[in-house]
Amino acid sequence: MKVFASALLACTLFAAHASALAQSYPTRPIKFIVPYGPGGGSDTTSRIIAKPLAEMLGQQIVIDNRPGAGTIIGAELAAKSPPDGYTIFSGITGTMAINPSIYAKLPYDPVKDFAPIAMVAVGPNVLAVHPSVPAKNVKELIALAKARPGQLSYASSGVGGAPHLAGELFKYMAGVEMLHVPYKGAAPATIDLIAGNVQVMFAGLAPVVPQVKAGKVRALAVAGAKRSVALPEVPSLSETLKGYDGSTWFAIFAPAGTPNDIVEKLSADLAKIMTRKDVIDQLLQQGYEPWTMGPKELASYEKEQIAKWAKVIKAAGIKGE
Repeated sequence: MKVFASALLACTLFAAHASALAQSYPTRPIKFIVPYGPGGGSDTTSRIIAKPLAEMLGQQIVIDNRPGAGTIIGAELAAKSPPDGYTIFSGITGTMAINPSIYAKLPYDPVKDFAPIAMVAVGPNVLAVHPSVPAKNVKELIALAKARPGQLSYASSGVGGAPHLAGELFKYMAGVEMLHVPYKGAAPATIDLIAGNVQVMFAGLAPVVPQVKAGKVRALAVAGAKRSVALPEVPSLSETLKGYDGSTWFAIFAPAGTPNDIVEKLSADLAKIMTRKDVIDQLLQQGYEPWTMGPKELASYEKEQIAKWAKVIKAAGIKGE
């Protein structure tokens, strides 16, 4: 009984300490680890969110860019940081749902090593073609690809990234063969699509929309579950391939073990931020749209995403470089 009473007292004291910690939190700057270099879409999106979050919390949020190794360097650093609420992490589809099936050994576990805080945004990829491609819609592209198996090439920003997987998911669900041509970023891929060196491309909205509006490439579909605010006239791929969703999602995580009260506070603050018009407008410019989930919902969704992309990666035989 004494052991039980001691354990109960310890748990009560810990809970009281955690609650007091959350009430006074934060008392110093918060580090926001971004697994990409400055200036990219994920970095810019992180900064868009960090500014109003810092205002709400009354503390500075310091962006810590840690690019490299397919976001693994930043993710490992975040996973091994103290779980005290003073480190948060910018986790996207590739880092948290795709990498586990591409790399044989990861120095982090996206489920066990992180505490989900909030889903904040989704960025639909776009299926675009060079104007010389005779297909005017998705059904015609599928028919063309089936008539010319392996002859159409599609570009992406790199092996294992969300645009690459969006293309593989398309191939998997449509039952077609296309040659994947990976580039070191969306910019060179877009240049080659405009030049006609590749016929098809899957990419985020930001690099593609200006080229679509200029008539240099043709958007056949938004590679997401629904139409995009940025291209409302362009159908979603799910309108042709039921259940298709090749979007890139953007969520905030903390190291596993971060006090639940702190996680809930951050999640609630982020949910409020994602309703602000100035934040929404800035996100739209980056090709993202607000999409909110709380910690429990995000945790379930992340596991679903890992299972989903594992099937696609296995079917495509993709391995990390």
